[in-house]
Amino acid sequence: MNTTLPNKLYAAITAIGGYIPQNKRTNSDLEKVCDTNDEWIIKRTGIKERRILEDDLATSDMAVRAIEDLAKQYNKNLHEVDAILVATSTPDMPMPATANIIAEKLGLNNVWAFDINAACSGFLYALDMGASLVETGRYKSVLIVGADNISTYVDIHDRSTNILFGDGAGVVLLEPSVEGGIMDAYMRSNGDGRAFLNIEAGGTQFPIKLSDTDTQKRYLRQDGKTVFKQAVQSMSDACTQVMKRNNLTVADINWVVPHQANQRIIDAVGRSLNIPEGRTLSNIEYLGNTIAATIPLCIWENVKLMKTGDIVMLTAFGAGFSWGASLFRWMI
Repeated sequence: MNTTLPNKLYAAITAIGGYIPQNKRTNSDLEKVCDTNDEWIIKRTGIKERRILEDDLATSDMAVRAIEDLAKQYNKNLHEVDAILVATSTPDMPMPATANIIAEKLGLNNVWAFDINAACSGFLYALDMGASLVETGRYKSVLIVGADNISTYVDIHDRSTNILFGDGAGVVLLEPSVEGGIMDAYMRSNGDGRAFLNIEAGGTQFPIKLSDTDTQKRYLRQDGKTVFKQAVQSMSDACTQVMKRNNLTVADINWVVPHQANQRIIDAVGRSLNIPEGRTLSNIEYLGNTIAATIPLCIWENVKLMKTGDIVMLTAFGAGFSWGASLFRWMI
């Protein structure tokens, strides 16, 4: 009788891609439409510009280009993909899922494709779910997409939101590995934050009607002070929980990639965790907050810094509230 236990199967990130629109919205542009200035924006957010998707394109178009970038850079055959999980708060339409539209645009007609909406935490939620699919052995090639065309929902005259948000898409490919990959994930959510960060209109509670005169419910709104406090506390706690569960300390973590919400939040989380300077990655300065796309885009832009075997911590916080942290070994 063979009593040898099978090797643990990990879901490893084996490729990464990204796409950012060409159009830029600079701080100078915002100075022309509301009471703000470049110095104030940089001091409060660390952001100098953000990318804005062209009017005739949608979230799926960015996702497709990110996936095509992944396939080209890592020589991956997209027709071998089993599933596409898309984290987005800005779907092309209420139905079908944007993942379905992406599959059609890529010519993939036999994949399991669906959306996940957890706002800025969406990519981490999708990554954990995708990892579970691979770890079962039932799926061998899973695309995890984070994509948002959030500028569509930003009131250009509202300086509490127009200074923060931009558009973009990032994607990773998960494949099975016995050597390493996703190590752990800690995900949480509650309904306590619904009033502090939301887009009210467009659902069944506040359907959009062509005759609506009150258009404000169509726009993203947030209570910045409340969100800031909760984000720092929740992201720091999630990272601490993951390290504790895996018997790790900050010294064991090579890179921390936080959700790119605001440079002050990123810095505050780093201080809370005592992360050494230079090990927290950020690209918010020129992209802003791209919602579910921030983490994969930040990895994509800093991929040359990572070495095979590095331990990477991801953490995010978003509307809901929703939050979490993921831990993985970099296998590329």
